[in-house]
Amino acid sequence: MELNRWLRLIAGIFVTLSVVLGFLVSAKFYYVTAFVGLNLFQSSFTNWCPMMSLLRRLGVRG
Repeated sequence: MELNRWLRLIAGIFVTLSVVLGFLVSAKFYYVTAFVGLNLFQSSFTNWCPMMSLLRRLGVRG
């Protein structure tokens, strides 16, 4: 799988999991959802995302 597909998969998992945990456990988990959203937003302008850097280090092809 390519880098962008991995990034979308991981972001989707984080958002879905944090929404479920926010509903079932604590509303503070919604901060994770906001963090992922803001990170995706800033990466659209800067073309840099910390998760992409991590995935590249782990050997995911771009």
